Amino acid sequence: MTLHERVSDDGVLEIVMDNPKVNALPIRDTHALADLLDGVKLRPEISAVILTATGRGFCAGVDIKEMQAMPGNAGILGVNRACAEAFRAVYECAVPVICAVNDFCLGTGIGLAGSADIVVAAEGVRFGLPEVDNGALGAATHLARLVPEKHLRWMLYSCEPVSAEQLQAWGTVLKVVPADELMACAREVAGVVASKSDPVIRAAKASLNGIDDAPMNSYRFEQGFTYELNLLGHGDEAREAFLRGDRDPNSAAD
Repeated sequence: MTLHERVSDDGVLEIVMDNPKVNALPIRDTHALADLLDGVKLRPEISAVILTATGRGFCAGVDIKEMQAMPGNAGILGVNRACAEAFRAVYECAVPVICAVNDFCLGTGIGLAGSADIVVAAEGVRFGLPEVDNGALGAATHLARLVPEKHLRWMLYSCEPVSAEQLQAWGTVLKVVPADELMACAREVAGVVASKSDPVIRAAKASLNGIDDAPMNSYRFEQGFTYELNLLGHGDEAREAFLRGDRDPNSAAD
């Protein structure tokens, strides 16, 4: 299991992703993350969630080696179902979710951060969607919650990342702090949420989701194009190039 959890005295659930080298999430653990977040609705003692990672990077995306090792289209189907569930679970979690992002946030990481209520980041963190270089699409809806529309299009086409400092200037990252202060910052933010009335905070989360005009379920629409690319063989070509080292879609993490 690549997920670790602990609950603080003030009811903040901390979930830590831990899958060296770059915290690429396997299918099973992506589903486990969704289950853990969905379960918060039955845990009244939880007042807020911090989602973070240990080691090199917040999340580099899906586990491409796992996906390529699976027969036929099982890998791409499994990955996309799991990601859709995880992103939904972050967005629909009964309490606010704070993402504390270290080093880099790519692919699946964008889906998680874009679905969260609040994002704090370490200095120099890069956020990006290298999906085009990986023969896939997806999570642009979530990136749209972090960057302006025209820059989103550039990021998707070019696979170039954007800095946490720029996101803070755009108002989508709450705070940018030195790396060794990241968790203290996230806990401070979560502590403010935890200090409020739990029923009221849960109602506030539900009410905000109810008036949100961004269709977060559009991830499945985007994946229709990923399925086409895989049926045509382009997805496999891109992933095999990645595994050979010909092209690294996660090069922003280097």
